[in-house]
Amino acid sequence: MKQTSLPIDTTNLFEVVCHEQTLSRAFQSVKRNKGAAGIDNVSVEDFDKIKTKELAQLKQELINWDYKPMPVRRVEIPKPNNNGVRLLGVPTVRDRVLQTAIKMVIEPILDPMFSDSSFGFRPERNQRQAIETAKSIIASGKEYVVDIDLSKFFDRINHDRLIALLAKHIDDKRILRLIGLTLRSGVMTDQGFQASTLGSTQGSPLSPLLSNVILDVLDKKLEQRALSFVRFADDCNIFVATVKAAERVMENITAFIENKMKLVVNSDKSQVAKSNKVKFLGVTIVNGTVAIAKQSMSNAKEKIKELLPRGTHKTLDQTVQGFNQWFIGWVNYFNVTQYPAQIKAIEAKARRRLRVRFIAQCKRRKFLFKQLKKRGVRPKTAARIAFSNKKRWALSRSKAVENALPNAYFDKAGLATYSNNKLQHWFPVSRWVHLT
Repeated sequence: MKQTSLPIDTTNLFEVVCHEQTLSRAFQSVKRNKGAAGIDNVSVEDFDKIKTKELAQLKQELINWDYKPMPVRRVEIPKPNNNGVRLLGVPTVRDRVLQTAIKMVIEPILDPMFSDSSFGFRPERNQRQAIETAKSIIASGKEYVVDIDLSKFFDRINHDRLIALLAKHIDDKRILRLIGLTLRSGVMTDQGFQASTLGSTQGSPLSPLLSNVILDVLDKKLEQRALSFVRFADDCNIFVATVKAAERVMENITAFIENKMKLVVNSDKSQVAKSNKVKFLGVTIVNGTVAIAKQSMSNAKEKIKELLPRGTHKTLDQTVQGFNQWFIGWVNYFNVTQYPAQIKAIEAKARRRLRVRFIAQCKRRKFLFKQLKKRGVRPKTAARIAFSNKKRWALSRSKAVENALPNAYFDKAGLATYSNNKLQHWFPVSRWVHLT
């Protein structure tokens, strides 16, 4: 059934947010996105069971101005290569519903005002479009990139500055007040409650839109200077024709960001370089083509080590299921590459890790010899491999082990694979087979 849209008066937005239809649609969005419970331990499933009561209560609290958001639950996500942690926050489900409702109401007002060079967290815009735009700009002759990295951007957002920017387009002050309450809801950590006087929670449904409001100031400055750029969230690349121009732009724009916007540019990660030396959204543009960046490939290989350990208490079914879940998402993001061999290299790495597991399960060399013979390896070859002094990783690359466990075996075992520009996943979990 097609949703009917409510008429929106920019001075009467609060009533639209509080409307039963808006709150109900907001909950359906939260439900689709799933996500963990907040500090009240109420899951999306728990909320769904009593959603009529919960949404009615939320509406009444809003109308009476009794609503008060709960602190977000702090979650630490390790960054690749042990490079620290990323701090996320998990609001309660009811707070996520309200934030989603606010986003649904104000996004149609704000989004048309954003730059055409902004692609992150916007309707009908995505990472693939951002990469294609960057590729097109580079092809026009602007091959030097001013790669600007903002240090802890979400943590440094000034609340008063943000509300002032919103007030230029949002006439209903009650909406601004609700957003202010959300920004100042605080954080619950293992050490207890922490007030939030600065920043916007990563993990909040409203946070991406608010980040675009802040960074639109940068976009307008770059447009004013007639600079070619592509921005995806806080990842911004500016393209110029010469290294001298790039250095000048880096100096001027850094000063603008730090002095006018009161944000911090990470000088260690920001750089001026040719496009083939710059990672943008995980890819690098090389000679007019898109390739997965070296660092992204390295991160993927580290992830495979984590998902497919040589020794684990998990069954093979669980291990393969975990890998597939990650790999399908990874391919859906990185299939922009024009070098399919990069994806094949990740597949090969995964298969080799599983071959190592097969060897590890055959704890004694004599048992490995029997298993290789059982899988069609000639006895003489099986003996030479099984009783060699090579370690597991070296053995996994031997022709004997590859013949015993060929690529087709892993296809039939349910391991997701990428072939002819399509993801393939042959059998459900119930038909996966064990290596031994």
